[in-house]
Amino acid sequence: MKVLEWLLEPSQPAVRYLALRDLAEGTSHGDLEEARRAIPKKGWVRDILSKQKTGGFWDGDKDLYRPKYLSTNWMLLTLSDLGVTKKEPKVGQASRLWMETYSRPDGGFDTPGAEHSEHCLVGNTARALIKFGYADEPRVASALDLLVKTQKDDGGWHCFPSSTGTIDAWEGMSAFAAYPRQKWTRGIKAAAERGAEFFLERKLCRQGSRYDPWFRFHFPYHYYYDVLVGLDFMTSLGYGDDRRMGQALSLLRSKRRNDGRWDLDAVHPDFRDERWPRWRSKYANYYTPFSLEQAERPSKMITLRALTVLKRVGESD
Repeated sequence: MKVLEWLLEPSQPAVRYLALRDLAEGTSHGDLEEARRAIPKKGWVRDILSKQKTGGFWDGDKDLYRPKYLSTNWMLLTLSDLGVTKKEPKVGQASRLWMETYSRPDGGFDTPGAEHSEHCLVGNTARALIKFGYADEPRVASALDLLVKTQKDDGGWHCFPSSTGTIDAWEGMSAFAAYPRQKWTRGIKAAAERGAEFFLERKLCRQGSRYDPWFRFHFPYHYYYDVLVGLDFMTSLGYGDDRRMGQALSLLRSKRRNDGRWDLDAVHPDFRDERWPRWRSKYANYYTPFSLEQAERPSKMITLRALTVLKRVGESD
């Protein structure tokens, strides 16, 4: 099987567009624009948009955050990774609703009533809005400034009260990676460099004892971290040639199937780890898993991201 041809199949226009943009050589601007316009007309994006309700909501109506992972917050995060932008009216409507509802007095994003913006919500929302085409929106700039201000002394971040960072709090780095470089402030540049060092010191996968979900690849990833998530933003930021990326890149290569594709290992929340049974029972009715593809089967989204990472480090398919 020629993997690129598989990704370029017309059955999923979003994947086709992203593969043309990120992997194919010599794609003309006209062909790329034609592919982009096809994204909402068929496949996953069309299916998600068809479930949007009057007013711009998905499940949960005005509660944009719950139910997890079917409500507006999660649908927008997923759509942002599928190449759709605010040029699609339904995405523009929902994005404006998201910004207006989530903007907080401290300059970040969070659910209504929150006293302080939480890192994962700030980073996720900013990243998605940038991808949708809102890089010039002042509320996006203020959210990025908040990410700079809340960086820990060790260069990481944390979604909960802590004096130190954690690999799990990756969302700020991903937002920086999505933000056009010409718009970076000195603060963003310094924060991104310190954040990169934080992840490199931990080789993108080392923090205390081994945590198995980090070594399985997922999509959508919501606010969860895995090694492919880390490889994506770190190579996008230009750190692919750092020797400390070696273990993570070796893992990526080792997970490639004989036919050149990668599997979707699991769907979040990933409860296969032996430490999770008590949480599974506690939160059984709290999360509704959402996936575009079948777990333990070849995945177009995982394969697309994996090949994009390898291309950034100079390895062509």
